[in-house]
Amino acid sequence: MKVVLLLCGLALAAAHPTWEEFKAIHERKYVDAEEENYRRSVFDHNLQLVKDHNAKHERGEVTFTLAMNKFGDLTNEEFNAMMNTYKSGQRGGAHAKEFDLDVDAPKAATVDWRTSGAVTGVKDQGQCGSCWSFSATGSLEAQHFFSTGNLISLSEQQLVDCANGIYYNQGCNGGWVDMAFEYIYDYGSQTEASYPYYAVDMSCRYNSNSVAATLRNYVDIPQGSESSLLSASASVGPISVAIDASNYSFQLYYSGVYYESSCSST
Repeated sequence: MKVVLLLCGLALAAAHPTWEEFKAIHERKYVDAEEENYRRSVFDHNLQLVKDHNAKHERGEVTFTLAMNKFGDLTNEEFNAMMNTYKSGQRGGAHAKEFDLDVDAPKAATVDWRTSGAVTGVKDQGQCGSCWSFSATGSLEAQHFFSTGNLISLSEQQLVDCANGIYYNQGCNGGWVDMAFEYIYDYGSQTEASYPYYAVDMSCRYNSNSVAATLRNYVDIPQGSESSLLSASASVGPISVAIDASNYSFQLYYSGVYYESSCSST
């Protein structure tokens, strides 16, 4: 019982750190007392959101938990301005194909592509709105693995720096997955090792000698079709998707099955 209580105490401390603990963990230093006081007020507000939400989880009212993290001293508006810059609306590049898999085909009860060795480790986009590039490389890494048997981390920074101009992406200010695939179709994708990630917009340093993966075509799943997404996820592999990550519940997400009733489908 003492061990259980100790572990519960550690979990509680991780989810609900004090202000001083938060600053130490995330190495926060503010320009002056006024800025720190403001950030402290934002922290206190977010901490209360975490406590209220987790109380609902304990009552069985929600399916996931929240915890204070490195975004704990940001307002939801600041979080979205920094992280959620995916450009909606652009679908169907020149080389996109129609999704035609049999959505009624039998499916396994569960599928976890990590156990097949098809998924690279967790990556961090940092303070750069480059989610679109990570979404593109994640799915391509898996397809490259299925084709070659080698799991290689591909370069998001290459897309941030190079997939602009005629591809309409804007680096850390957002972009489209389809147009990332169009760029990769034209130039290929370098390895992460040859073109590492810096989380800032830089000049394009493309090197064709370091290309590790190429693309012949890609498929767009019908927007809003969960059955098509289910079928593709089970039979094709990890799928590149974009979700509404603008709610505070995603900003402070910790564990469990994420379901947000106010999530937008567009």
